[in-house]
Amino acid sequence: MAVLQLGIPKGSLQKSTIEIFAKAGYKISVSSRSYYPVIDDDEIECMLIRAQEMARYVEEGILDAGLTGQDWIRETEASVEEIEELVYGKVGKNTLKWVLAVPENSPIKSVKDLEGKRIATEVVGLTNRYLEKHGVKATVEFSWGATEVKPPRLADAIVEITETGSSLRANRLRVIDVVCTSNTWLIANKQAWKDDFKRQKIEKLALLLKSVLEAESKVGLMMNVREKDVDRIIEILPALNKPTISHLVNSDWVALNTVVEEKTVRRIIPELLAKGAEGIIEYSLNKVVG
Repeated sequence: MAVLQLGIPKGSLQKSTIEIFAKAGYKISVSSRSYYPVIDDDEIECMLIRAQEMARYVEEGILDAGLTGQDWIRETEASVEEIEELVYGKVGKNTLKWVLAVPENSPIKSVKDLEGKRIATEVVGLTNRYLEKHGVKATVEFSWGATEVKPPRLADAIVEITETGSSLRANRLRVIDVVCTSNTWLIANKQAWKDDFKRQKIEKLALLLKSVLEAESKVGLMMNVREKDVDRIIEILPALNKPTISHLVNSDWVALNTVVEEKTVRRIIPELLAKGAEGIIEYSLNKVVG
């Protein structure tokens, strides 16, 4: 039986990735002693791989597909198929940023001030290309971790990834530029992508994972509305598509069902009530497809 070899990012993205797979309908069980999680799909075999290494293993065909940051695809310069951008991180749907940072009291104000300086980072390739673009020559050293604590004694500046900026602030670092932004991508090996079975499995994964992320910021709203009030209710609904309207039996009322951005609900519910809506129910969504 044909099987898709799928890489799951180990580390900071592991928990959120498994949670998204669960909402997509795939249960992944991880043992603390194994790098081979069990998934409830006989046509998929999973392996935990650090995001930093994922693109290289996918390029080499050791894995058919995997999830990793676009930053690591660029850093390794791996030749892979980029199938679907999936905007999620360790703590939410924030785009990750690799930033150039220096101590708060550093005289360095811009990238031009780094001429002849020392920079610590995990993304040496990205940083060197960034400096080259700006015409700056500096020493870029690979950092094995705890990069934020290296300035000012071990480095003049760092290039580090951040989602919220809290770690940089805690270490009294000041951001002077964004080197690049990065989101998670579902990637595939070029040969695997040409295989009909593997391509269909990867496309199905992409569709379901994307639908989960689409649903995360949205909620469903149901309400009862008098027929004569429908038009003015629809005017204030920022619907994903036109709402579904169902006539109630032997009544001049209808049931209205729609999908809206969750952040708008607190604003529009009082307006809906004022326009005549009753029995408003808000419910969560697992997937939004299409």
